[in-house]
Amino acid sequence: MGLIKINGIQLFVAVKGAGFPIILVHGVGGDHLAHLKNLIKPLSKSFKTIALDCRGHGQSDKPSQFTIEDHANDILGIMDHFGIEKAHLLGVSMGSYIAQLVAIRAPDRIDKLILTVTKSNGLTSSVQRLFKENEAEIKGLDMHSTIVKLLKYMVYDPELMKNHLEIFETTLSPEQFDATNKAIGAFDFRKDLSMIKAKTLVISGKYDGLNPPADGKEVASLIKNARFVEMKYSGHAPMFEEPKTYLDIVEHFLAQ
Repeated sequence: MGLIKINGIQLFVAVKGAGFPIILVHGVGGDHLAHLKNLIKPLSKSFKTIALDCRGHGQSDKPSQFTIEDHANDILGIMDHFGIEKAHLLGVSMGSYIAQLVAIRAPDRIDKLILTVTKSNGLTSSVQRLFKENEAEIKGLDMHSTIVKLLKYMVYDPELMKNHLEIFETTLSPEQFDATNKAIGAFDFRKDLSMIKAKTLVISGKYDGLNPPADGKEVASLIKNARFVEMKYSGHAPMFEEPKTYLDIVEHFLAQ
């Protein structure tokens, strides 16, 4: 696809395959390819996959300020643009917070909801919290060195995940990255998750120090039709740490 105008800004949207639509939403600082490439190709064999670069990310416009509400409105705007009344929705980390809000605001428009390495609330982004907690260890390091240093807190096998650092690194400027993190700070959906009607799958990684399994369990406990799965050999990137297992779980859920 390419750039389309949604809610007054240009968003990059990639569409692949045919069938019932599934919208894929990436994590903070990345883009649809860096975070979702392991999912787009296989899922597009059975579904129409719609993967976007969220505002402030990738090839999309980068306003100096925006909110998680803006992100959610962008998803609904994309659905309207393509004439989609109802879709599946899959979000990873930041994308899972956005997905929660979409399913809360428009419960009749989401059929199945997949929340990967998620949480229900936060005062800052999980990345910023981890940086703050380990600021002495990373003092003076650039972004690449910081991620390498802190990988042990984020994944099951740091050596394996050194081959996939694009999941945690960012090409955004410090100002742009700050704006993306501010957009997902200070949210709390715990009182609203009961409004979600979609059948929901919550997936957490056992070794995730950003959004631990307890956070995912809490989300699942607050959604009526939710199932929780903990992946045993994953941290914050199960689609890369256990790609086949993760995809099998997702495809089985979507096929039910």
